[in-house]
Amino acid sequence: MALREVILLGNPILRKKARKVTNFNNPKLQQLLDDMVETMLDEPGVGLAAPQVAVSQRVIVVRLPDDEESKREYGDDAGVLYQVVNPEIIRESRDMVDGIEACLSIPGYFGNVKRHQSVTVRGYDRDGKKIRIKANGWLARVFQHEIDHLDGVLFIDRATEIWQMVNEDKAEAAGLYNLYNTEHDMEFEPGK
Repeated sequence: MALREVILLGNPILRKKARKVTNFNNPKLQQLLDDMVETMLDEPGVGLAAPQVAVSQRVIVVRLPDDEESKREYGDDAGVLYQVVNPEIIRESRDMVDGIEACLSIPGYFGNVKRHQSVTVRGYDRDGKKIRIKANGWLARVFQHEIDHLDGVLFIDRATEIWQMVNEDKAEAAGLYNLYNTEHDMEFEPGK
């Protein structure tokens, strides 16, 4: 396993639609999954899509924290590692919820994004076996965020408000505060 560099906003790979994986026996796929898990945990993040490590393939990894507070809040979802190849959302709730999102490829920025409260994701595990995941709450949000990456969509494209963390200590002491919203002149690429 090895850490991979997380590419940042402005790299064209982040805006491309990723290719489907067709060969599950390829050792490069297994290495990619291992490296993505290690990179996600090192950053630390709760999800990572292959395009974020400059690989244009439909591969994601997801893992909610497993500390005591997370276990109380997320129950059985806390700490579970998901490695999903060719994921697709096949069912989504009508209920939509606002939530704060960030992205390892856009460090220092947060946004308010409306997402489906629950989703069902279909895909394959690392060995090519079909899997289906029913996700609710934050886990559903993470899956939607990571699958968006596979289609070249970033959270800033969906955000109704965007915040920049100017001073980590101040932001932590005061809570996140709105410095910008999507109507202001931003240094982001325009949405699709």
